[in-house]
Amino acid sequence: MERNFSEALAHTLQFEGGWAHHPNDPGGATMKGVTHKTYAHYLGRDVTHDELRAIPDEHLADIYRKRYWDACRCSDLPDGLDLAVFDTAVNTGPAQAARLLQRIVGVPADGGIGPKTLAAVNDYVAVHGLHALIEAYTEARQSFYRLLPTYVHFGEGWRKRADGVAKVAKAIGQSNQSA
Repeated sequence: MERNFSEALAHTLQFEGGWAHHPNDPGGATMKGVTHKTYAHYLGRDVTHDELRAIPDEHLADIYRKRYWDACRCSDLPDGLDLAVFDTAVNTGPAQAARLLQRIVGVPADGGIGPKTLAAVNDYVAVHGLHALIEAYTEARQSFYRLLPTYVHFGEGWRKRADGVAKVAKAIGQSNQSA
């Protein structure tokens, strides 16, 4: 749900941290999870590392909303699942986050969440429950990470992140279903 974007962003930013420029990270230099390349694309020009380090909160939120939340139609997903898909999109890219979801709900994994995917999500939740979908999504996310060559460097952090997101996502889904 749209109302969940701010909460999802705050949760994801806990994992994204501040400045990073790890030699084994294919994303290169990042600030609060925004890569140098992404920020340059957002501004439509080259940027320095100092500019990236000083990224304004408004730019940060706009990038996260457009590039990940909106790209995965998180406002149209059930409460809790929206966080799980958003956080995965931030960490793996929107197309991969969508493909993981699509494989679980049984639609062609084209990397774009549209009406067919949303209908399949609703059908899956009606039959299996939201909790089961979040669990299946988390396992698919973990399986994807294990196949990456950089898992040796980042795998433990990714595992903890996915598990932490799943816990919060299930709690959000449970509390909003009860309300």
